[in-house]
Amino acid sequence: MRRNKRFRVNRRQVLAGLGGLALAPMAGPVFAEALLDASTLGVVPGGDQTAALKDALSQAAATGRPLFLPGGNYSVTDLTIPDGVTLVGVQGQTWLIGSGAGPVARVSDSSDVVIEAISFGPGEGGSGSGGGLLEIETSTHISVTRCRFISSSGSGITSYASSGSIDHCDFDGHRGAAIFSRDGNGLVITNNSITGCGDGGILIWGSAPRHQDGSIVIGNTISRIDARSGGNGQNGNGINVFQADRVIIADNQIADCAFTAIRLNGTNNTQVRGNTCINSGEVAIFSEFAFSGSVIADNIIDGAAQGISITNFDHGGRLATCSGNIVRNIAERSLVNPDTRPVGIYAEADTAVTGNVVENVPGIAIAAGYGTFLKNVVIADNVVNAAHIGIGVSVVENPSPGPVKISDNMIFDPLDYGIVGLHWDEVASDDLVRDAERYPHVSIEGNTIGRLS
Repeated sequence: MRRNKRFRVNRRQVLAGLGGLALAPMAGPVFAEALLDASTLGVVPGGDQTAALKDALSQAAATGRPLFLPGGNYSVTDLTIPDGVTLVGVQGQTWLIGSGAGPVARVSDSSDVVIEAISFGPGEGGSGSGGGLLEIETSTHISVTRCRFISSSGSGITSYASSGSIDHCDFDGHRGAAIFSRDGNGLVITNNSITGCGDGGILIWGSAPRHQDGSIVIGNTISRIDARSGGNGQNGNGINVFQADRVIIADNQIADCAFTAIRLNGTNNTQVRGNTCINSGEVAIFSEFAFSGSVIADNIIDGAAQGISITNFDHGGRLATCSGNIVRNIAERSLVNPDTRPVGIYAEADTAVTGNVVENVPGIAIAAGYGTFLKNVVIADNVVNAAHIGIGVSVVENPSPGPVKISDNMIFDPLDYGIVGLHWDEVASDDLVRDAERYPHVSIEGNTIGRLS
């Protein structure tokens, strides 16, 4: 029987009351009795403490008691944290420093592990971008809370086929990503601070399409994400979901990403809600390739080379709603992807674009389709202000694209055109309201268009 669960209810009280034993003059004796103090078990700061700390963790597992690690720097390599253990440090003062090529610590084939107020790094973090300072593998109910992860040559945390939570942690200066989850099973990532990572912020990936991931990514602050490993979008993203289904991304603050704030690639039934995305180098929110069922709602985008793109009908990308978003201050070009066109919102197939506000776009505020890649798009009840083109719709022929409905939009101060028909990149009709009868796939009604005098 695993007895440590009865102590876990009190671990925050232990930290708040004891703070390394010396910080707890008012703490009751029951808390002190609950803890094992690693310093009394032969664990001391400095030098390689892997063996000593492994023994202390084994004693904690055997007795079902949380292990307290006092402040100090402890050098370790590939330290295994056993099943059912709670490891507690002093926030900002207890450091596990990598002393070899492997991860600092790992949790493998375990459950009910808690790691709280421990700082990790710097270290090599395993081999390449797939390794982390902390590696979690095929484990369940793992909690990592109030920890720091600094300066890995790989990632901060890597998680494989695991569930649990990562919350209120700080990540800074990793060569790869802050958090890299593969084939997850409902991982909850909340209220973390991530900055200065080389290739990504939070990666939620599946090793094969339609992986039922179910991760929740809420309330994180992510900034300064680079794309050091290059590529045309696989790196440089604040949050990247790839081949993972049923993921919720909500209420995150994301700024200064080399490519994309939130990028969905080959996802199904994914929600992107209430995020603030500032200064993205390419598309701020991207739903691309073989996706199905993307909800993109109530986000704020300020500064990007393209605001929202719902694309790749040619690869099966379809079925989305795009509603209630504010998109503004689109750049004339992307410095990382010269093929990116200045568009506020772009959609291709089986998508409703409704109730958005788009402003200051040196291109097309809202665009439907490219060439023949267009089917079943509704653009309704949007407000557009200060764009070169208010709404652009593909009107190529042979074959004609699928149906589009444009209704009840308010378009003010278009610098060139209100609603136009596009033949690939060229304007085929500079007034699609006037010419709509020429294009039977287009339905236009009830729009208000105002022009600068």
